[in-house]
Formats: sequence, C-alpha cells, structure tokens
Amino acid sequence: MADRKVISIDGMGGDHAPGIVVEGLERFAQQRSEFHFLLHGDEAKLKALLANAPTAAPRTTIRHTAQAIAMDAKPGQAVRRGKGSSMWNAIESVKNGEAVAAVSAGNTGVLMGMSLLILRTIEGLRRPALVAGWPTRKGISAVLDLGADIDADAEQLVEFAIMGQAYFKAVHHKDNPSIGLLNIGSEELKGHESIRDAAKLIRESGIKMNFHGFVEGDDIAKGTVDVVVTDGFTGNVALKTVEGLAKMISEMLMEALMKSGPLVMLGALLAMPALKKFRATLDPRKVNGAVLLGLNGIVVKSHGGTDKVGFAQAISVAAEMGESRARAEIEESLKRLLASPAAQQQAVAAAPEAAK
Repeated sequence: MADRKVISIDGMGGDHAPGIVVEGLERFAQQRSEFHFLLHGDEAKLKALLANAPTAAPRTTIRHTAQAIAMDAKPGQAVRRGKGSSMWNAIESVKNGEAVAAVSAGNTGVLMGMSLLILRTIEGLRRPALVAGWPTRKGISAVLDLGADIDADAEQLVEFAIMGQAYFKAVHHKDNPSIGLLNIGSEELKGHESIRDAAKLIRESGIKMNFHGFVEGDDIAKGTVDVVVTDGFTGNVALKTVEGLAKMISEMLMEALMKSGPLVMLGALLAMPALKKFRATLDPRKVNGAVLLGLNGIVVKSHGGTDKVGFAQAISVAAEMGESRARAEIEESLKRLLASPAAQQQAVAAAPEAAK
C-alpha cells in the first residue's frame, strides 16, 4: 500500500460515525480515483456500510478494532488508554508509512494529544498548531492557531507563520500567500511585545515570506491576507465567535421570513436564488478539515457533527496535504529561522527570562 496514495481514516470518530464517515468516504472516492483507504473500526459495522459504497469499497481495507474514543472523553485519560483504538490506529498508520495522512472526526483534544504522542513534532519546532480555512469576501483565508495551545511567544508565532504559509500553498495552491499577524491595530507600535517581536523577527530572519504586517479582527472577514497568525487562545475565541454569529444570523433571518406577511414571503421566494448563493458561500462544510501542523505526518480533524459533504472535504484536505511538500518546506524554513542572527539574538535575550 505504501506505493499507492493511501489515506487512513478513523471510522468510529464523530457524532454520526460510522455512517457519515463511510458516506463521506464514498463521496470523496467518486471525486479522486487515485486514492485508496485504510478504514479503522468495527469491521462488521463498516463492512455493512461499505456494501452501499460501490466506489470506495474496492479500494478500502478495513482494520478491525473494537475500541473507540468517546466524543466526551477526557483527553489525558483517553490518550493514555487509547492505544489500539480506531483513532490511535489511524494515526499510527501514518507513522508506519502505510498512509500519507489520517482523518478523524473524533474528540479534538484526544486527537491532538495522540497525534503529538505518536508522530512527535518536526525537529526544531516547539509546538504544533491547528489551522483551518475561513470564508472571506475574497474567497478563503487560513487562520492559526485555533487552539492546539493557549499562548505563543514571538518565535512560536513565526513558526505558525511558516506552517500557515506551507499549508495555504498545499491546500489552496497559491505560490506566494500573504501572511498577517493578528493585532489590535495595524500600526507598528500596537500590540504586546511578543507580536511586535514576531514581526521584527520575520523581517530580519531572511525567511522567504510575503509578510503583510499586522492585521485587525475585521481583516479576517475582508480577506486582507491569505494567512492570519495568532495564538491559540485568540484564534479559538475568534472561531467560536464567528461560528455563533453565522448561526445566529441564519436563524434570525429564517424567523423574520417565517413571521412576516405574504408580501415578504413572496419577496423571499423571488430572492431565493440569491439567498441560496449566500448560504453556499458561508457553508462550513466547504472549509471543513483542520490540519494539525508541525508533526512528522499529516493529521486532519473533521468537525464532529459534519455530514458526508463535510467529511469528504476533510479527506480532500488530507489528500492535498499528503501530496504536497508542506512538511519539507516547513523544515527548510525552520532551519533558516534557527540559523538567522535575528533568531539567535532573540533566543539569547529570552534566556534570562526563561531562567527566572
């Protein structure tokens, strides 16, 4: 299987597994005939579902395991006791070279913990980051970190920028994506010291990067830059805020239309094509699939409550990353960063603080 393009899939992870997992697998298989699959989970259940997946079934090998990670599992305990589970085995297939990437819709904290334990981080990288696509006025941007860790110092923000650049090139096929650091203002003196130091380090380190500078919160939706870099706390809060706002707008619009009179209903019917187009633009399934960057292997997290369309998209992200040079590019840029006088000076300056 190693000579073929293989994606490893946690068949039991997610709110609607294994049904949605197999349906999404079938949808992706219809789109990309060159890929084969390792499907981990309850063999009897998965085999029955694959009977209704004629495109995927001939290219899928089931790896049986009776153990699965619950969606409400406590990450620390689940990681320690999760060896042999469908999630663990899906990730381990990447480590063993059987697959180019792994996909799971299971518990996010457990997936991150297991991935870090099994695959480890790329040499020279201190922390991984979670990145995902974000709908904007100009198309799709990428935002990271979305919660793999809470805070980040200047060097870690630069590492996130390096990883985000490689991700965007791989998944969205843009050779020179623009990078921005999320800040409370675009002026050079705005923000806390870590953000200002990160900007300085990017400019002085000699890394090949189309660095825009600082961007503000509203720049995310505008699509001012291709990649928005921030710490995990801020990124996760921004993500949850946008998700909640989008849901609120959708629900309020539907309520307003349903409670209005016949003339408004008629107008809504006439505007239906435009409303459908608007809804499709903001469809979260189109950007489903967050990548845990910085590991010695590709792991993609699908939203736990997604449907077959969203899960197929997550597999697509895994395929793009698995086929790309993203990992090699990250390693090359990290070496340049670590070798740069600017990074070495910053490391020396930070040493006394770390020793306190």
